[in-house]
Amino acid sequence: MKQEVVVIIGAGGIGMAIARRQGFGKHILLADFDEKVLASAANELESASYKVTRLKVDVSSRESVRALANAAAALGSVVNVVNTAGVSPNMAPPDRVLSVDLYGSAVVFEEFERVIAPGGAGLIVSSMAGHMSAGLPAEQEHELAFAPADELLSKPFLSSEAVPNSMVAYIVSKRANHLRVQASAISWGKRGARVNSISPGIIATPLAQHELNSPIGDVYRAMIDASPAKRMASPDEVAVAASYLLGPDAGFVTGSDLLIDGGVIAAMLAGLLPNPA
Repeated sequence: MKQEVVVIIGAGGIGMAIARRQGFGKHILLADFDEKVLASAANELESASYKVTRLKVDVSSRESVRALANAAAALGSVVNVVNTAGVSPNMAPPDRVLSVDLYGSAVVFEEFERVIAPGGAGLIVSSMAGHMSAGLPAEQEHELAFAPADELLSKPFLSSEAVPNSMVAYIVSKRANHLRVQASAISWGKRGARVNSISPGIIATPLAQHELNSPIGDVYRAMIDASPAKRMASPDEVAVAASYLLGPDAGFVTGSDLLIDGGVIAAMLAGLLPNPA
């Protein structure tokens, strides 16, 4: 019997929480762009008796993602693929946000479709920002969903003139994640596999702390204060939701997004918060 493989792309707080919940008794292929973060995360899992292989990946490079998918298939039966890779608006210029959060996500869907096992499931950790946009024109949304990944960044509506700052790039990227999940549900379904997304709000991770300590920290604090939950979530809360979407209880769920934001988007709809979009 082939060994079951769980691929976790992104070794940050959410990725690690999902790895701990999904990976015990399986072979975890842990990937990240930052080799120091990757080594530390892999050592932490190994010290807790998880079986781990680590591999550097750059999701903005098809060659790198293809190598990761091939490595996963060589290890055994790829039953779960979880992509948590991303950069925030406060971390990178617009072109880098689009390369990682939009193009990179599309490439992961395309490359892992080749190797996902029948009955397997994929998941992208997107963002509540994908729910902040009222939507793009229908033609553009169709392109974001179905255009080959390598054509996406050349679309005029993703040019530097059309996407003037990192916040716009981030919101468009996360909207694209949701659309890409819907499209990928069709092609993954032909392999007997499912794919969904989760859109977290503010999660208590080092990245969130970086944002809270940045010049836009007051915006984050306002979101927390205005939300019904009035708090951040722990990475483990996201991992619980991920476990459901990746497991057999969600066998009828594909092409969907689960918003886990403590009600921030609801607060925006109620006019309690300005909408960055």
